[in-house]
Amino acid sequence: MDFNTSLRKAVKTGNVLLGQNKTKDCIQEGKAKLVVVAENCPGNFKTFINEQDETPVYVYSGSSVQLGKACGMPFVVSALAVIEPGESDILNIKRV
Repeated sequence: MDFNTSLRKAVKTGNVLLGQNKTKDCIQEGKAKLVVVAENCPGNFKTFINEQDETPVYVYSGSSVQLGKACGMPFVVSALAVIEPGESDILNIKRV
């Protein structure tokens, strides 16, 4: 599985929320099936993420700039929540 390809397909065909605030809200509402955070995501948000036992988390091996590009967006993305994967197999990724 190529993570970048799966991510882009999820963004295009599924329901993916971008940004720390939307991701946090999604987790608290119990809607997130997978959370992806960039390696350089702020420490306070990483602490919040690590306290969540029920939501799978994947740490993207790149910066927020690279994660934004992987999503096909022209801006930085430090965190995102996958609500519905659409035609993507992104939910097959394991917690890292």
